[in-house]
Amino acid sequence: MAAAGGTSGLAGIQAGTAPQVLQSAVLGPALAAMAQMPEIDHAKVAELRDAIARGDLQFDAGKLAGLIQRFHGGRA
Repeated sequence: MAAAGGTSGLAGIQAGTAPQVLQSAVLGPALAAMAQMPEIDHAKVAELRDAIARGDLQFDAGKLAGLIQRFHGGRA
């Protein structure tokens, strides 16, 4: 059964069920603005992909793997 009031547009959080801090006057506008932003900047992804394809941007798969491993708690 759906909660009264519908969704707020923030990842399906039902109106009236979000934690009190999410409903604050301070965070409300910021959360609303974030909800309107794309999760992925497709234009930037395309720009970087094209730069790699042209050879303008060097890609070091080993370095990337090491950074990912370090970020996730490994020893790289």
